[in-house]
Amino acid sequence: MNSEDNTHRFSALIVDDDDGFRSSLGLLVGREGFEVREAADLKQARDRLGETAVDLVLVDRGLPDGDGIELVHDERLATDSDFVVITGNADVDSAIQALRVGALDYLTKPIDHSRLKSILAGVSRTRSFKAEVRSLRGELRELGRFGRLVGRSPAMQQVYDLVARVAPTQAGVLLTGDSGTGKELAAETIHLLSRRREGPFLAVNCGAIAPTLIESELFGHEKGSFTGAEGSRRGYFEEAHGGTLFLDEVTEMPLELQAKLLRVLETGALLRVGGSKALPVDVRVIAATNRDPARAVRERTLREDLYYRLNVFPIHLPSLGARGEDLELLADHFLDAVNAREQTQKTWSPAARTALRSYRWPGNVRELKNAVERAAILADEMIGPELLPRAAAGQPSADPALGPVLQLRIGASLEEVEQRVILATLRQLAGDKKKAAQVLGISLKTLYNRLSACHASWQIDHVENVER
Repeated sequence: MNSEDNTHRFSALIVDDDDGFRSSLGLLVGREGFEVREAADLKQARDRLGETAVDLVLVDRGLPDGDGIELVHDERLATDSDFVVITGNADVDSAIQALRVGALDYLTKPIDHSRLKSILAGVSRTRSFKAEVRSLRGELRELGRFGRLVGRSPAMQQVYDLVARVAPTQAGVLLTGDSGTGKELAAETIHLLSRRREGPFLAVNCGAIAPTLIESELFGHEKGSFTGAEGSRRGYFEEAHGGTLFLDEVTEMPLELQAKLLRVLETGALLRVGGSKALPVDVRVIAATNRDPARAVRERTLREDLYYRLNVFPIHLPSLGARGEDLELLADHFLDAVNAREQTQKTWSPAARTALRSYRWPGNVRELKNAVERAAILADEMIGPELLPRAAAGQPSADPALGPVLQLRIGASLEEVEQRVILATLRQLAGDKKKAAQVLGISLKTLYNRLSACHASWQIDHVENVER
């Protein structure tokens, strides 16, 4: 990394009592774009660190006035520096001790130039990410935006803080929240703020892929491994190598495949369907579900060992109803996007804004976005409440035609009740299956499975435009 490629030069302090070694190491570090300062012992190092902040400290353990590792946990310095400890031999115990007290890494003499460059590049990337996160936090305060996410409510600021903390790490993340709350956008924001942001970001809805195909989709297959496999094919894991793979609705994944997913996460290698050779993959997995994952474990739809492997860093996305002022902010954001795309200047009427605030929005941010898109298309210049969902516009939401569908007999089975509610919801939403799944709080795949159980043809006849 050359200094010309960066708007900010990072600083390094080299602490070693050998003048020649200190000077030669300083040249190497300087070539990687760092401003170099030097100190010959602990006292000089403390003086330098007290004068100005330093991004990286490379400190020898054997100094005239003590062990260089003392700097790592010296709270009086109150620095935000990263530390790399240098030792005169390849003593593994010494290196482990340095890492345990908080050192970022260690080097042994003579210095391995390629390893040094790798460490310096890592420090530069991490510092850049932290600076970007601080900038994004400032942007949030002013504009209500954080990466791909929009909102300034306290509930979303808590989400932003968690995203900012976990993004630069390699930790797995489990996103929970109702359908339509923005879990995929949160995953993409984590990716964009991570060390993998130059790599691919791929999103997979585990509930939308047929159980017979999902293993091949995730892990790939070899030629002839099953009927129709006319050639070898890379799966999502291989395609996401070096980047991030977002597994949405992970609780919809078959249990047998969950075991194989766990093995890939633990070993960093996979077997294609029909293959015999383990293929290494470097992928960060972010998983999501709109269900309570602990309940899914109890109901045995999610393996307990996989749950603990995915749930290293949980983040819950709040519903739109819990986000207060974000509703209008999001509505304006979506309308601005439509205006920019269509080169229009459509605005909200005061009555429409009132309607936006009064509606419950069970489909959360996704439902709001779709409603804004539809209203903007239908409006001439001013968007009135009549162009919003009927409940938002203050119109009766009940449909008299739903009466026969919802009419239940005493002693009806829970399965029958569930089927009638699903069919009534589809009737209310003019057969829009995707939206019905969002409103019911289930995945699209689950909805299709429930519908397949509705054998009575008269029930299906009550659903208009089901294939819309």
